[in-house]
Amino acid sequence: MIDTTPVAEPLFDEVDATPMSTDEATVKPWSQARACLELAPKMWLSTVRPDGRPHAMPVTPVWVGDAPYFTTRPASRKGRNLIRNPNCVVSVGDESLDLVIEGRATRIYDEDRLRRVAQAFAAKFEWLFTLRDGRVYDDDLPGSPEYAFYRITPRRAFGYGADGLTATRWRFRPRSR
Repeated sequence: MIDTTPVAEPLFDEVDATPMSTDEATVKPWSQARACLELAPKMWLSTVRPDGRPHAMPVTPVWVGDAPYFTTRPASRKGRNLIRNPNCVVSVGDESLDLVIEGRATRIYDEDRLRRVAQAFAAKFEWLFTLRDGRVYDDDLPGSPEYAFYRITPRRAFGYGADGLTATRWRFRPRSR
């Protein structure tokens, strides 16, 4: 389990910061990073192909409970990459923050969570999914293609201010069980 309240700290020390700020007062709160991701219409998902090459594509994020989620078709390149290697990077930005999150994508199968994520997509994007037999479908598309919902569990995140001189690192600590 990962604690959802990360440790926030300046990304750079005095010796390697020039011209980046090392002032603790410039550290961004996680709430700002969360809002950046929660409100974003899209984020970039980077995965790893079987031969080790990177793959990056835009996906639509929603926030449910304490984590970001996205959807993709299981047979897509990113879906197949995540089956082999769930480690990924998501990045997004707004007018005050550029955010990069390193983490792990976990496909969701729990019916209650599938329902909550589907409701979040309907509320944010008016994208309606149908749940049948523990699977997710878009019945508005020809052939009712299957989709999968993934939860991102952050390991660390990096935020860069609009000024180009401030940087924050958030380190997520494993929760004690």
